[in-house]
Amino acid sequence: MLISEIFYSLQGEGVLTGVPSVFVRTSGCNLRCRWCDTPYASWKPEGKEMGVEEIVGAVGEWPVARHVVLTGGEPMVARGIHELAAALRERGYHITIETAGTVPPAGIACDLASLSPKLAHSVPLEGEAEAGWIRRHEEARWRPDVLRAWHGHSACQWKFVIAAREDLEEMRALMEETCCEVRPWEILLMPEGREPGELAERSAWLSDVCKETGHRFCQRLHVALYGNRRGT
Repeated sequence: MLISEIFYSLQGEGVLTGVPSVFVRTSGCNLRCRWCDTPYASWKPEGKEMGVEEIVGAVGEWPVARHVVLTGGEPMVARGIHELAAALRERGYHITIETAGTVPPAGIACDLASLSPKLAHSVPLEGEAEAGWIRRHEEARWRPDVLRAWHGHSACQWKFVIAAREDLEEMRALMEETCCEVRPWEILLMPEGREPGELAERSAWLSDVCKETGHRFCQRLHVALYGNRRGT
């Protein structure tokens, strides 16, 4: 499969924030989020073709790590992703899969599904992407049937990127559409932004929203520690 990068860092988002983890970033995505912070794995996929055993060997270069994060791009569209997850499970790793929830799990080995459904503000504007990609993104970004399948498959966290207050109303409506029983603190609200300044500005009011609603505030620890750069 095409691998963009494999690196060792701290998990920067979600319920496992701060846990030392090996990240396996597949290259390729079925969406084109306008604010994507990894365009080298989505908009313009690049990387190296690697086999399952080669990837597992690279993960093993950090023996202290027992958590592996399969991310992208969209890891669920990567060839051989089920075989890779199975090989990691055999070696006793905790597996997090970071996915937009547009592709069914189909029995994949997974300990934590980090579901990040895309809201309307993710759709590229005219001129930012080809018309065909804008249409495909809009058609594919929201799959409540697939999200229900993930909800019944493994432990889940629901992570929404929030750019403005109106996004909250859309998020609530979409969650109702899934018909999944999700407790407030299992919904993570993450401020949209790639730079510390814009993250701080949105975090200020979004943190208050979390205190009002019981949702979990989702920081971006890796950006705070290392800045917006690859391999972190």
